[in-house]
Amino acid sequence: MRVDGEAVAASDALAAAGIEPLELVEKEGLALINGTDGMLGMLVLALHDLRMLLDTADLAAAMSVESQLGTDAVFAADLMALRPQEGQAVSAANLRAFLAGSPIVASHAGPEDGRVQDAYSLRCSPQVHGTARDTVTHAATIASRELSSVIDNPVITVDGRIQSNGNFHGAPVAAVLDFLAISVADVASVSERRTDRALDPARSHGLPPFLADEVGVDSGLMIAQYAAAGIVSELKRLAVPASVDSIPSSAMQEDHVSMGWAAARKLRRAVDGLARVLAIEILAGARALDLREPLQAGPVTGAVRDLVRSVADGPGPDRFLSPDMEAVTDLVLSGEVARTALAASDIS
Repeated sequence: MRVDGEAVAASDALAAAGIEPLELVEKEGLALINGTDGMLGMLVLALHDLRMLLDTADLAAAMSVESQLGTDAVFAADLMALRPQEGQAVSAANLRAFLAGSPIVASHAGPEDGRVQDAYSLRCSPQVHGTARDTVTHAATIASRELSSVIDNPVITVDGRIQSNGNFHGAPVAAVLDFLAISVADVASVSERRTDRALDPARSHGLPPFLADEVGVDSGLMIAQYAAAGIVSELKRLAVPASVDSIPSSAMQEDHVSMGWAAARKLRRAVDGLARVLAIEILAGARALDLREPLQAGPVTGAVRDLVRSVADGPGPDRFLSPDMEAVTDLVLSGEVARTALAASDIS
């Protein structure tokens, strides 16, 4: 193994760190190399990341709704109760909390606002994000069962039999890995649509084209939206299920396999892509909120905008956007955006 870039014997490195080497006992060797255990590990890691990213998605949607002069009335609890989907209710509650106290939302909440309703990508954010939340809940149920499972083959039963079985088959895990990839693509897709609206003066309700500093000269965040669109297209391809594929092996003895590792690997790529698409929406939302001055952002969205400003400058002449996108992506992936939003809201 390597310590500070230098190759050293693993025994020496463990001793230096005060770590006792692991002595494997019965069944632990198989657990380290079994494919189903690896799929499960990837699933658990993805669930951890997705819970945080879905809170981040709600925050990104709130910034878009606010900066595009959308309404928060459609997220009311009584409206959500008419369709008692649990994930939808959670996302709607987040949106209400994230938009609470916003001077921008209040500025057009009266009868003088003649718009009938916002576009789907704004108005239906809880429905899309909530579906992903429910998918995560289902996948977590499968993961919980799998964490309590015995998947040896053969297995030693409680009455002492050594019995061949099929519990090692990865179908339950592979299916939910694919299911999550679908929801990841959908959440990223609606996020990119909200970003695109912010950059289009025909739909942004008063924001400059592409959120540019000098209209007609600067490109603003046009290229950032290109990046988001490209990532979303890739996520749609990654949403194609791996678990429906199988190639026989071992002289047709292993004639149907789960392909769960392929599902796990593509989900990891998809989770990273979702974080980047959300980061671009947050970058655009922060700039759009700045461009609404003298109107001020709400306490929660304003706190996230200030966090973004700690790593990326506000509106101004065109500059190389990649460092800004990477810096905000780091804030998203670290969970700092979600933590900032939750800390600034009344969400426990």
